[in-house]
Amino acid sequence: MLHSLLLLRLLSVGLLLNGNGARKVPEPIAPNDNRHAAGTLKNGVLSVSLEAREGRWQPEGSGGGSIDLAAFAEEGKALSTPGPLLRVAVGSEVHATIRNRLNMPLVVYGFGKTRGMTDSVIIAVNAAADVRFMATTAGTFYYSAKRVRPPGPPVFDDAQLAGVIVVDAPNARRSITERIFTISWYFTVNPSSRSGLGRGTMTINGLSWPHTERLDYAQGDSILWRVVNFTDVDHPMHLHGFYFRMESKGDGVTDSLYTATQQRMAVTEMINPQQTMTLAWKAARPGNWIFHCHYATHLSGVVALDTKDGEMDMAMMDHHMSDRPHQMFGLVMGISIKPNGTVAHSAATPRAIRIEQREKPNVYGTQSGMSFVVDGTPEAKDPSAMPVPGPTLFLERDQPVAVTVVNQSTDHATVHWHGIELESYPDGVPGWSGSGKNILPSIAPHDSLTVRWTPPRAGSFMYHSHFNEAKQMGRGLYGPIIVLEPGQHFDPETDKIFFFGTAGAVVNPIFGPFPDIVMNGQTQPAPMNLKAGTRYRFRLFNLAGDSPTWVTLNDGDKPVMWRAVAKDGYPLPAVQATSRPASLVFDPGEIYDFEFTPSSSGDLVLKFGLPAFLLPPPNTPPPTPPPGAPPLHLPPTISVAVHVR
Repeated sequence: MLHSLLLLRLLSVGLLLNGNGARKVPEPIAPNDNRHAAGTLKNGVLSVSLEAREGRWQPEGSGGGSIDLAAFAEEGKALSTPGPLLRVAVGSEVHATIRNRLNMPLVVYGFGKTRGMTDSVIIAVNAAADVRFMATTAGTFYYSAKRVRPPGPPVFDDAQLAGVIVVDAPNARRSITERIFTISWYFTVNPSSRSGLGRGTMTINGLSWPHTERLDYAQGDSILWRVVNFTDVDHPMHLHGFYFRMESKGDGVTDSLYTATQQRMAVTEMINPQQTMTLAWKAARPGNWIFHCHYATHLSGVVALDTKDGEMDMAMMDHHMSDRPHQMFGLVMGISIKPNGTVAHSAATPRAIRIEQREKPNVYGTQSGMSFVVDGTPEAKDPSAMPVPGPTLFLERDQPVAVTVVNQSTDHATVHWHGIELESYPDGVPGWSGSGKNILPSIAPHDSLTVRWTPPRAGSFMYHSHFNEAKQMGRGLYGPIIVLEPGQHFDPETDKIFFFGTAGAVVNPIFGPFPDIVMNGQTQPAPMNLKAGTRYRFRLFNLAGDSPTWVTLNDGDKPVMWRAVAKDGYPLPAVQATSRPASLVFDPGEIYDFEFTPSSSGDLVLKFGLPAFLLPPPNTPPPTPPPGAPPLHLPPTISVAVHVR
C-alpha cells in the first residue's frame, strides 16, 4: 500500500501511532460529495466561516467501523470529509474566517496569495484567523491543515483536514455531469502485524468501496471530473472501458490548463501527492464500469477498516454489499451508464481463444506462482509450464474474439482486458461488470467462462487478473495484448515488449520485504541485441507492485533519445510525439510506446528499478526496521546489456 518513500519517512521519524487516545465521543463526520459550495457570495466576495473540530468518521457507512479525528465544517454546521467546497469565479475574493476548536495550535495552508502548501497561517487554540485571497486564475486548488504538535512520534488523525477550492473561468457554464473527487486516507502502523498496519482506510470523497457513491450517467453524456490527491503517495487512477482526455494538472498553487495540442488521451494517469487533475470522457457505451487506483493493495482488504493488525474481522463481511468471494475495498468508484442509443455489434465470426489460469506451489519462496497459458502456444502442451508474462495476444482491429477462461488454480478468476473499449459484461469485474441481471460472475476453480468482445483500435494493451488483485497480479497473472491493423504483421525482431511485474506478491506493504521487480518475468534479463540504423518499437507495460517503476536506456551515464509514440494504446498527437531522453517513471496500469533507432554500433545499458526519489541517498545505508518488523529489502536496480551491432 505504501511505497518505500513513505516507508523511509516513517522509519526515520518514528512510527505513525493511533492518536485517538481516551476521548469524549465526538460528533459525526459526514462524507462530502463536493456538490454544494459553502459560504455566501455577495458583491464579488465569498464569505465563509470554517471551524476545525474533533469528530467521528465512518468511511464504510453507518454500520461500519469508526475513527476519531479532526475535520472541517462551516461554523455551526456538521463536520465533513473532505471539508466544505469553496467555489468562485475568476475575479472574486475569498474571505474566510477559520476557527480552531482543536486541542493544539493549527497551521492552515491554501488561503494566502500563493495558496497550496506554499503559504500558511497558525491559529491558536480557540482562536480564529481572517484570511483573504483574490481568485485570479481558473482551476482546481485546495486548502489543508494540521495540528502543531510537540516533538514525538507523529500521529495520523489530521489526515481529513482538507477541502477543495474551485475557481471557474469568467462566464463559464458548469456541466451537470461535472464532479469533484478527493482521495484521502488514514492508517496506523504496527511493526509486529502481518501487514505492518494496525488499521487503515483509503477513501474517495470520504467513503471506501463498496460504500462509495454510485455515479449514474446516460449513454452519450460528456463527463468532466476534477480529482485531488490529499495523500502522501501517488495513485495511478484507471478508468475501465473508456479513454479520458487530460485537461489539466496542478499542485494547489497553479493549475496548468492544457491547450488542445497539449491534451492527450489515457486510461490510467498518475496523480502525485497533493496534486490535482482534470479529465473528460464520453459515456459511449452502457453498463457498469469502475474508476479505481491501479495499486492493487489500494483496493484490497488491507484498506478495509474491518482489518486490524493484518487480520480481517470476518463477522463484518455482511456489512459490505460487494460480490463475494471477490471483495474490493478502498479507492474504487462504481459507474452505471443507462442505454440511450445503440451499440454496434460486429457480424463477423469471432476468433476463439482459450486461456488457462494455472497455479504452482512454492514458486516465490512459500508463495505459489500463477500464470496464464494460451492454447496454440508451446506452453499449452506442457502442463508444468508457467510463462510470465502470459503469452502475447495478437489481435486484429475490428475482429471479434470469443475468449474462454479456464480456471485451473485454487482461487477464483476473472480477466480484465485493460485499455480495450469493449462492452461492459466482459470487462472483468466480478459482481459488477454488465447491467441489470446480466452481471459477470467470477470463475470458480475448475470452472470456465466465455466472454466476447471486439478490439476497436490498434495499439498496446494488456490483460490481467481482476480478482484478489494484489495476490494474483503479483504472482504473475498478466500478459500483453497487441492489436494490429488488418493485414499488418508483428515482427519480433524490431517490435520489443518490456513487461514489468514483481517476483511474488507483497504481504507486508509497510515494511516488506518487497519483491524484486522483473522484466518479462526475469529478475536478470538476458542481454539484448540491436542493429544500428534499424528502427525499433519499444512497448512498455507496468504492473510492478505498488510503487512507480523507473526505466532508462543509457549510453554511458546519459540516456539516449527515443520518440514517444503512444500512451495506453492511444497514439499521441503529432505535437507530442517528440524525441526525448529515454528515461521514464511510470505507474502500474500505464502503457507507453516509444520508437528508437540506434545510430551507431556500441554498447548501451537498459536499467530498471525504483525511481531515485524512493531510494536512500547515495552512500547512505537504508534505515534499520523497528523491533518486530521484518528485515528491510528494497528491489535492486537491474542493468541489462544492450549490444548494438
